Amino acid sequence: MAGTRLDPIDRKILAELQADGRMTNVELAKRVGISAPPCLRRVRTLEEAGYIRGYHAKVDPRELGFEVQVFAMVGLQSQAEADLSAFEARCRAWPLVRECHMLNGEVDFILKCVAPDLSTFQSFLTEQLTAADNVASVKTSLVIRGAKEEPGVPFDVLEARLNRSA
Repeated sequence: MAGTRLDPIDRKILAELQADGRMTNVELAKRVGISAPPCLRRVRTLEEAGYIRGYHAKVDPRELGFEVQVFAMVGLQSQAEADLSAFEARCRAWPLVRECHMLNGEVDFILKCVAPDLSTFQSFLTEQLTAADNVASVKTSLVIRGAKEEPGVPFDVLEARLNRSA
């Protein structure tokens, strides 16, 4: 299991930074129970190893004028690796697509999209997404409201699992 390569202090650092990526190194070191210099070394090591992929502000899309959030389920005509990769690259280039996940089952991809209004999303849907090479079908669901949006992973579940296997 990948999480077992990290010691408890590394996992605590990750959990704390996931909850608040803006805290100072001094505060982080205090929370995880080590001094600041080794804490900073550990954070840099976690960044270099790819455990920490970046630091981001969580912005409110509606406050910024993005009133529409849509999930689009996309079916492709071909699932050859080159075609899957081409579709993923296209998704990365579309600003309204905020997340793109390949799935197994009836749907090949699910996209999370945001737009300032329904008209803008509709234009994207008809002029870009459904018109894209290899796209066979698109089904959309407009988000009415969100009940939970929790980034990252549940470290308490990881710790419980690691403690059971120890």
